[in-house]
Amino acid sequence: MDVWFVYVVRCRDDTLYTGISRDVAARVSKHNQGKGARYTRGRAPVALVHSERKSSHTAALRREAAIKSLSRQEKLALIGIPIGGRQ
Repeated sequence: MDVWFVYVVRCRDDTLYTGISRDVAARVSKHNQGKGARYTRGRAPVALVHSERKSSHTAALRREAAIKSLSRQEKLALIGIPIGGRQ
C-alpha cells in the first residue's frame, strides 16, 4: 500500500499551508529549515495543525486540492479552531 499524508501547517505569520508527504514529521522539519516549499521559506517556524492519511498519491493530491479550495474559515474549522477564534 502506498501511504501518503495530507497536512496543514500554521506559519509564523498565521497563514495556513497545505501539502502532501509520505513522512509528515520530516517534511515539517524541512519547512522549518527553510528547505520546504517556497511559500513557507520566509514564514518559519511552522507548526503542524492537521494531517490525514490517504491510501495513494492520487488520493492525497485530490484531498490537498479540496483543502486548498476551502475558505480560511473552513480551513480553521477543519483544524478545530472556531470561526473568529485564535489558537
